[in-house]
Amino acid sequence: MGRPLQLVCQLLAYTTLAFTASLDSCPGYSASNVRQTSNSLTADLSLAGEACNAFGEDISDLKLLVEYQTDSRLHVKIYDAAKQVFQIPEHFLTLPSGADGTSASSSLIFTYAASPFSFAVQRADTKETLFNTSAANLVFESQYIRLRTSLPQDPYIYGLGEDSDPFRRPTQNYSRTFWNVGDSFLPAGSNLYGIHPIYVEMRDGQAHGVFLANSDGMDIKINSTETEGQYLEYNALGGIFDLYFLAGPTPSDVSQQYAGIVGLPAEVAYWTYGFHQCKYGWPDVYFLAEVVQNYSDAGIPLEVLWTDIDYMDRRRTWTLDPDRFPLPKMQELVDYLHERNMSYIVMVDPPVALNDTKSYDNALQKDVLLKRANGTVFVATMWPGATSWVDWLHPNAQDFWDSEVMSFFSGDTGLDVDGIWIDMNDPANFCPWPCDDPVGYAATHGQPPAPPDLRTTWPELPGFPADFQPNNTNAAVKREVSDNMTGYPGRDLLYPQYQINNTDGNLTANTIWPDLVHYGGYAHYDIHNLFAQGMITATRSSLLDRRPGIRPFIISRSTCRRIRELDRTLDRYAMTSITLMCAADLFQGDNASLWDHYRISIRQNMEFASMFQIPTVGADVCGFNLATTETLCARWAVLGAWYPFYRNHADISAPNQEFYLWPLVTEAAKKAIKTRMQLIDYFYTQLHYQTLDGIPRTILPLMYVYPSDANTLDNELQFFFGPSLLVSPVTEENVTTVEFYLPKDIFYDFFTGEKVTGQGAMVTRNDVDYTDIPVHIRGGSIIPMRVDGANNTKLLRELDFELLIAPDLNGNAEGRLYLDDGESIKPTAISEINFTYSGGSLTVNGTFDFQTSSNIASITVLGRTGGYGGARLGSSSTQDRPLTEGFTVSV
Repeated sequence: MGRPLQLVCQLLAYTTLAFTASLDSCPGYSASNVRQTSNSLTADLSLAGEACNAFGEDISDLKLLVEYQTDSRLHVKIYDAAKQVFQIPEHFLTLPSGADGTSASSSLIFTYAASPFSFAVQRADTKETLFNTSAANLVFESQYIRLRTSLPQDPYIYGLGEDSDPFRRPTQNYSRTFWNVGDSFLPAGSNLYGIHPIYVEMRDGQAHGVFLANSDGMDIKINSTETEGQYLEYNALGGIFDLYFLAGPTPSDVSQQYAGIVGLPAEVAYWTYGFHQCKYGWPDVYFLAEVVQNYSDAGIPLEVLWTDIDYMDRRRTWTLDPDRFPLPKMQELVDYLHERNMSYIVMVDPPVALNDTKSYDNALQKDVLLKRANGTVFVATMWPGATSWVDWLHPNAQDFWDSEVMSFFSGDTGLDVDGIWIDMNDPANFCPWPCDDPVGYAATHGQPPAPPDLRTTWPELPGFPADFQPNNTNAAVKREVSDNMTGYPGRDLLYPQYQINNTDGNLTANTIWPDLVHYGGYAHYDIHNLFAQGMITATRSSLLDRRPGIRPFIISRSTCRRIRELDRTLDRYAMTSITLMCAADLFQGDNASLWDHYRISIRQNMEFASMFQIPTVGADVCGFNLATTETLCARWAVLGAWYPFYRNHADISAPNQEFYLWPLVTEAAKKAIKTRMQLIDYFYTQLHYQTLDGIPRTILPLMYVYPSDANTLDNELQFFFGPSLLVSPVTEENVTTVEFYLPKDIFYDFFTGEKVTGQGAMVTRNDVDYTDIPVHIRGGSIIPMRVDGANNTKLLRELDFELLIAPDLNGNAEGRLYLDDGESIKPTAISEINFTYSGGSLTVNGTFDFQTSSNIASITVLGRTGGYGGARLGSSSTQDRPLTEGFTVSV
């Protein structure tokens, strides 16, 4: 080690020790004026000694509010008495208030010590302590707050996303940082694109959860030392402690209780569960047509075509490249897709480009652009060069966004897309601080990048009109282009003394400045992690205006907690249709064509779908960065078919990886998509009911289904697709063998019907072909599935159903099926059909208001003959059973 580097390390070590000593000297607070009722407690908290001012100014007077909001949810809020410290505005998150529970009936008990103040949360029935802050004094400063809880040794902690770390959180020297950034390749141990500050802890088969409603940058540390024991510690750059304790006692209960705070997940349209294809770098509209044609020729069903920023004129949002993606041709392409029951989606970036006069002037006129503290509009750079950003808190922001969406995506005069893909909303900025000359910086750094050369020829496209064929006279020709609670005063918003472990460095790195001022006086320092939510909210509202009553489909790179917002077109609450990508071009994982990233996608899916209440989630299949291989892409094409969101996407620097490019991948994709299509109604049903009650039903960790089985707690490579189908993919390169865990239960091989008795042990499956994946039906389930696959979901909805009955140990099984029009937020007619099998008889009942021509064509009872040996209804009836009324039949 060189002398200068050695001195730097010694200085850092000394600084760390000094800050630690300073925190140890912090006096904490004393509680007084305690007032307690049957359902709440309030108190004043006063600094208990001389201020330590470790990373800012100690705030001397605080308030404590404790609410027994429900019998399973306890709210503990610690905030400054003057209400100057930032609290999340209702625009972003409307938190539940009031106390409908009581301390006598609650599953949780709140206790406290007066001086120094600390508190504990226990289970009412067992008196087990779930959260205890007595080991370290509360610190509440202008730019730093700390709260520590003791934990059992080596705890089972989950959640606290978004990241690429192990599903079960490490318990030694582990830190999770919350500060949204857009880093590629899913770096381990780093903060990524979104924040979800809820954790679930498992203890002896029971679960509880803790959610912190704080959007400031923070480190959450999990560690164990000989002197301090095992602990979890919040270290935030500001805000308040707004804690919600969730009693469980099952993991699913915790997730449902979390939905009671942040809102229920969105119901997305039926068509979104088809297969999607995208690629950054497709050169023109004719190449898009070629991709569609090639998928058709290969016999691979393509439901949705996507376009990355390539379609934009010099990377400017709300524009089309007039030479490569001219509006008439794009409209013709979209019409072609819609006529064939396919859909189309494009990317939208948040910045407004200075050289897009129409949009920028509109934004200036409406005064919606983010400003510096001196009142001037903030300008930095992004893909199109010099840009500014929308202030989502401004009262005119929605009107601006509506005007852009309604104009550019007009069904008559614009691009009639079926959804919007939001990117770069961390938010990203390419110009380093202080960025005094953004125009000059953009010019010298290739922003925007040069467009690709114009193509003059391409393959024949026999399925497309004449003007899409090569060498036609109508092809594009190159043209010449010319309360207050807004934040404590006096803070250092650029360089706070406490520095979170931001993987990009300081708070200005690769993003817009934290000292920018949002409407209402809020500093971006506090709003940064909420920026994406503002864009999502505005986009949803615009899409609802564009297609009233139709479920918006939005995919977002960055996310935080869900929002609860009154629907502007319906007299009820309806949540934003947010789709999270676990891997894509800087979207919830700028992943790569690596086996490790294939594995990471599994645990990310489980986190988002089961814990964070974002059930429509998926990875970019085959990987976004680097060059994939035929075998990796084949395995991923099969695994991806068991994601809620199924899309192939790759970077501009990566080779093309459309499924039809390899024979093995083509075979794998066709087989996987057929199975997926058959099961869409089963999965669509599970999602529907999760949107009603918040119980996770889409992608589930094994511990959610078998919480009392300790062997499931570290399992991050298997998952349940819905509550009944256990998926156990091959997860290693160049192997055809997989070891997977089967809990003590009855299972049936989904593809063969073979009955398997789980022993609570690992099972080895050999000879798993690259086109296959082990899937087992959990005993006690009835799976409604279509009798075949189809080329698109519209045709799929015309097919009949078959029922797979997988009896449990007692010979019983149940299931259900939800049917509606597949797109309306508030359908005029629905069917909710229940299936019950007992004693050799199947009973079908429920409501049958949705009119469908689909029948139940066959019923198979598994386990009778060692395979699919059940009875088809036609063998005992002259016609198939319609899904218009209930019936009972012996099978």
